[in-house]
Amino acid sequence: MNFEYKHLLPDHFSPTSRVWVYQSNRLFSLSEALEIEAVVNDFCQQWQSHGAEVNAYGNLFFGQFLILMTDETQVAVSGCSTDSSVHFVKQLGDRFKVDFFNRSNLAFIIKHKIQVLPLNQLTYAVDHNFINGETLYFNNTVLNKQQLECNWIIPIKNSWLAKKIKVPA
Repeated sequence: MNFEYKHLLPDHFSPTSRVWVYQSNRLFSLSEALEIEAVVNDFCQQWQSHGAEVNAYGNLFFGQFLILMTDETQVAVSGCSTDSSVHFVKQLGDRFKVDFFNRSNLAFIIKHKIQVLPLNQLTYAVDHNFINGETLYFNNTVLNKQQLECNWIIPIKNSWLAKKIKVPA
């Protein structure tokens, strides 16, 4: 699988553009992914903050990660507009029968595929050599475009997980 994604991000958005990463608990089928991308595009075109149009971008990456981004250099996204995006993602989850909000499911690249492991199974995965410090991890805690470009897919040893579990390099 090709894990290049930076070329899909909008060039004209500020590096400080806010980012929200929602990881699905399963991979979407191709037809689902195409439908989701259309619905996400519609949402982004209609997204507003206090009546002003939000400069928004949304996309489904690798058939499993919904990314929403707002360039707030013109219109800031706050309270109600953020709530509307969360509501949208919840509706999307209901529609496709997936969970976008389980933060204990962590995604890794193992043998050139995305593998999701529950947080409580990480020690087992390390002990049985399924993952190590060099294993690439999807750090969904990124907050802006610059972090998304530089710190989204990183080795475990460079993530918050390195402190949580003992990971050999």
